[in-house]
Amino acid sequence: MKRTHLPLNGMRVFDAAARHLSFTRAADELAVTPAAVGQQIRALEDTLGVVLFRRTTRGLELTPEAEGGLSALRDGFLQFEEAVRAMQAGQSSKSLTIAAPRDVVQKWLMPRLAAIAAADGDLRFVLLTTDDGVDFAQANLDLAIRWGDGPGEHEGEAIESEGLVTVAASADAPDIAIGWTGAAEDGAPAIRVADAGLAIDAAIAGLGRAIVPELLAAADIAAGRLVAIGDARPSREGYWLVAPLPQWRQKKVRTLVEILTR
Repeated sequence: MKRTHLPLNGMRVFDAAARHLSFTRAADELAVTPAAVGQQIRALEDTLGVVLFRRTTRGLELTPEAEGGLSALRDGFLQFEEAVRAMQAGQSSKSLTIAAPRDVVQKWLMPRLAAIAAADGDLRFVLLTTDDGVDFAQANLDLAIRWGDGPGEHEGEAIESEGLVTVAASADAPDIAIGWTGAAEDGAPAIRVADAGLAIDAAIAGLGRAIVPELLAAADIAAGRLVAIGDARPSREGYWLVAPLPQWRQKKVRTLVEILTR
């Protein structure tokens, strides 16, 4: 069924004028001029095809038509307020749904979320792994991590990193190239795996050397499972925390982004 267009601004003005039985006092409440109130009331009367107020020697009076609809109108405004509170309640929830590539979740994100959750026992995380485009509406996501040279069509903030680093199990590891899907490579690697995380694991196993995001290799380097061969080099691409503007503005998302980008 087609919904009737509702002149909500005019009805809000009508509600104020009906409570005060005065265009002047309604104007004060709404921070507009009495003339603007009068214009809104006349426009509403034209739209509805009814007269809402009568002027008498004692001031304004509501017509029977106005009195007949006023109670339902005020109930409706209360329902609007309930709807707004319900929609805003999600901003104060402690649950966040995050999508990221599998290797980012394993090598970088999960240890950080564990530390964040340990500091706030009420936090709840839902983690989705994805290597393709992220549909925020379909997956009901709050935040995503993507590899690229910017946030794309969404709002975003870069995760600070040294760029790309060559890693191996030891400095004398065999000079066999381990490639991964999505990496920029010179020539065909001897070994190819699905993502940078598996390339790191292959290097730890002693299969060769891999050029991977320093962000993902840092923990294994610090733990001594890997060594960096040479210095890290800057990369045009990197990992970004991204979300559409409505999700990006949520307090819980902004707080998480600030923690993850420290």
